[in-house]
Amino acid sequence: MKILVINCGSSSLKYQLIDMTDESVLCKGLCERIGIEGSKITHQAHGGKWSVEVPFPTHTEAFMKVVEMMTTGEGAVVADKSEIGAIGHRIVQGAEFFTKSEIVTDAIIDKIEEIAPLAPVHNLAHVQGLRSAKKVFGADVPNVVVFDTTFHQTMPPKAYMYGVPYEMYEKYAIRRYGAHGTSHRYVSMAAAQFLGKDPAELKMVTCHLGNGSSITAVDCGKSVDTTMGFTPLDGVIMGTRCGAIDASAVLYLMEKTGMNASEMSNYLNKKCGFFGITGGKSDNRDIEAGVAAGDERCALASNMLGYEIKKQIGAYAAAMGGLDAVV
Repeated sequence: MKILVINCGSSSLKYQLIDMTDESVLCKGLCERIGIEGSKITHQAHGGKWSVEVPFPTHTEAFMKVVEMMTTGEGAVVADKSEIGAIGHRIVQGAEFFTKSEIVTDAIIDKIEEIAPLAPVHNLAHVQGLRSAKKVFGADVPNVVVFDTTFHQTMPPKAYMYGVPYEMYEKYAIRRYGAHGTSHRYVSMAAAQFLGKDPAELKMVTCHLGNGSSITAVDCGKSVDTTMGFTPLDGVIMGTRCGAIDASAVLYLMEKTGMNASEMSNYLNKKCGFFGITGGKSDNRDIEAGVAAGDERCALASNMLGYEIKKQIGAYAAAMGGLDAVV
């Protein structure tokens, strides 16, 4: 059986086609800078690598290009899409509705879309990928969703509750959910294996760093706290997200600029972070190039991220009462 694994990120789409008879990777690739100038796909198969610049306004165009690269040209690994038996999708936000992986139905896609305000950059991208997959491969090919939030379900109430009236949690499920759980779970388990230790013996801080970044305290193999919150907007500064900010600053900005809630959400998620500090650069490779060229704004953005990571690792070491490894 061949399984296609899809990971739609905020500005990327990563994929692998895996032959489950021996768990070998037949091909893999990356669509990057989605929604950003200079978007391209890099496809690897048969020991070769092909990079093609392609405009990707949204994840839908990126997904369709992935199918094309796998089935045609020098990088083809299957003669026909019918050889793919199942598709797995990484989903950022499952809220309290999804506590385990699920086989996709239209109702599940609708629910993932419904809770998109909790992950406004990602969940709509996931919905595009799910609907595109169903359209391309048909109803007979099962799609499975694996949620980033599941790993963080072990956080205690003292870590996931906010200081708002308790009925806001009861009525609207206002709480910390976290994200990147599939990544944090995998790298913490891999680190324990590398160290030759039982995860139950270790206190770790795992750092998932990219266009979207989060840091997690993993105690005895379980997530006990994480930087992303009600949505992936919280935590350290990111490519286009501001990270943690005083709520009063948001209200003040709304008053001064006249932005409504929807406009402010878009602003904080897509116009801030590295992009806002540097005046237009959101990709960390561009930031590093700017630092090397003496760009003070790029240096500021880089220093802000480094400082916040260091501060968060220290905070989690204190919260867990020790630290055995940083991943």
